[in-house]
Amino acid sequence: MITVLTGDNSFEIARAIDQIVHSFDGNAEKFDGGELDLKQLPDLLQGGTLFANERLVVVRDLSENKRVWDALPDWLERVSDDVHLVLLESKPDKRTRTYKELQKYVNVKSFMAWSDRDMFVAEGWVSDEAKRQGITMDKKCAHVLVERIGLDQWQLFHALEKLAVLDKVTVEIIESISVQNPTENVFNLFDAALRGDAVKVHQMIQTLERTEDPYKTMGLLASQAVQLAALAVTDKSSAEVASDMGSHPFVMSKLAPHAKRLGGGSVKKIVTTFADTDHEMKSIATDRWILVERALIKTASL
Repeated sequence: MITVLTGDNSFEIARAIDQIVHSFDGNAEKFDGGELDLKQLPDLLQGGTLFANERLVVVRDLSENKRVWDALPDWLERVSDDVHLVLLESKPDKRTRTYKELQKYVNVKSFMAWSDRDMFVAEGWVSDEAKRQGITMDKKCAHVLVERIGLDQWQLFHALEKLAVLDKVTVEIIESISVQNPTENVFNLFDAALRGDAVKVHQMIQTLERTEDPYKTMGLLASQAVQLAALAVTDKSSAEVASDMGSHPFVMSKLAPHAKRLGGGSVKKIVTTFADTDHEMKSIATDRWILVERALIKTASL
């Protein structure tokens, strides 16, 4: 039996392999694929040993070992029925002969990290995981937790572990024990600028520059500006635009009133401001945070 787990969602892959290991009556044999030698393949894929009738063999990143990876197809039909071979491949080259052959023999399971379009999926997962951990949490709390923590399942899982020791979970408790993720911080920063609150913009910049990277912040702000522009030039609803762009519907719904109020002309100036600032950050020897704040103040003046 062969199982292949792929993708960049390390949490789901870790959980999947844990389930396989725990359901196996014995000790799993784990190998680093990069360190395997071609002559080890026969021993790796043969049946039971003197100490066990069945074997669970877990190999990580075998595709990084080109010589062994290329030879694997010749051994697929020879994998013993007593061996469960599990291949963990975060980014296998799907063009290789080996990957194509594996797809013929096994069910390759892919686990991809969540993107903005998966916010509702994440909130559903948080609700289910909360129940699994014995936490009483309503949908509002699940929404706030995802909004503040972000879409990293490891961070969401650890946040739920903290909440599991409490008798009751509320929005206020979640806000008090969790740190806002950078995306939410930047959204609040952009929102303050769109509302013309230059004082709050300055205060938030002073806080962000202690922990955040100015280039990453500018990238997120530019993304917000593009989403604002998309809303300003269409008659579609914010939900439809969010679907078209793969963006979070909640974020788009918050930007929509600003887009309508500002109109296409002002939004164009905002996009131009951030485009010019992005260029300046890469070419002018000035404090990057000063450039970020200046772009936001210009936005606030509109």
